[in-house]
Amino acid sequence: MCLAAFALNAHPRFPLVIAANRDEFFSRPAEAMAWWSADSAELLAGRDLDAGGTWFGLTRAGRLALLTNVREPQRHVADAPSRGTLVVDWLASGRDAPGFVAGLTAGYNGFNLVTADLRRGAWHWFSNRAPGPVALASGIHALSNAALDTPWPKARGLQAAMATALDAARSSRQLADDLFAALADTSPAPDAELPDTGVGLARERLLSPRFVRMPDPARPGLAGYGTRCSTLLIREASGATRVIERSVTADGRWLAPVLHELPAWP
Repeated sequence: MCLAAFALNAHPRFPLVIAANRDEFFSRPAEAMAWWSADSAELLAGRDLDAGGTWFGLTRAGRLALLTNVREPQRHVADAPSRGTLVVDWLASGRDAPGFVAGLTAGYNGFNLVTADLRRGAWHWFSNRAPGPVALASGIHALSNAALDTPWPKARGLQAAMATALDAARSSRQLADDLFAALADTSPAPDAELPDTGVGLARERLLSPRFVRMPDPARPGLAGYGTRCSTLLIREASGATRVIERSVTADGRWLAPVLHELPAWP
């Protein structure tokens, strides 16, 4: 997952809304969001079939996590452990965020991990490129491949689109439609606003839209890397929660959305 905005208690009807895109190589096998078990925990999540982890998931008990990588090619270690296991480990754990973070081992490439325990009302952001876990306040937060709320154009844009969609929302369906449209925006950022993360200007341009699509030089007409799926979580004040995922193929075809409904969550 490489871009996410999440609204915490920012709207009276929709106290929790998450909108996120997962960017990945199309050659890396994955399964769509579904219920599966890991370490005796039942979780709703997509599944990375290469390393067994995930990028976004939740449990019926109200634990949730999402992950993004930190873009720092100069520090990348090829044989580092998979960061996707961090989401699974949080979902299967009963610890609070500080205790969970204290138990992590070193060796991961750079990551951002957002954790939630809805029964405790606790939200935290943690990065192994930051000093320690940070408790999150109410409001609309955005996260890409830098620290939380770093004002990259794509993160700023999705954060603003989330605020606009919430202001206009008259139903969960309308909210979902507006957020999926925001996640599908392919507009590149102006060069003057691009970050310099060490990948070169041409690649920064390709990675700057909310919806990323980078061509595969060996397969004309197909993407080699880019946005693989868009995921929404919309929780109403009653606890009724909808999780919707839309996946796209390397040739640009949108697959039928996958919908999971939790009548009262947690």
